[in-house]
Amino acid sequence: MAPMPTEPAERLNFTEMLWAAMDNLLQTGEIQQFGFFLDGTSRYVIAAGESKDEFSRSFSFYPFIESEVRELAPYETGKEVASGVLKAKAEVMAAMKR
Repeated sequence: MAPMPTEPAERLNFTEMLWAAMDNLLQTGEIQQFGFFLDGTSRYVIAAGESKDEFSRSFSFYPFIESEVRELAPYETGKEVASGVLKAKAEVMAAMKR
């Protein structure tokens, strides 16, 4: 990670530049939400799209901002996948008992 400015005025200018980038991403619809965790240092972004799009957005802030990306699966998709895996495991276990 590149060092952040330490002088308050420089830090303010840099932070305002980052906020302008976030404002643009929000206005263009590339991200749906941006917010702050109350620890004072962590932030979050909610976005929809392909993995390559998220990588591009995250990489555009490198080396100043480090990202931890967690992809979400919709409830119906998760239910369908989990059910399929459990059914397959049950079939394997049943076949092993024969």
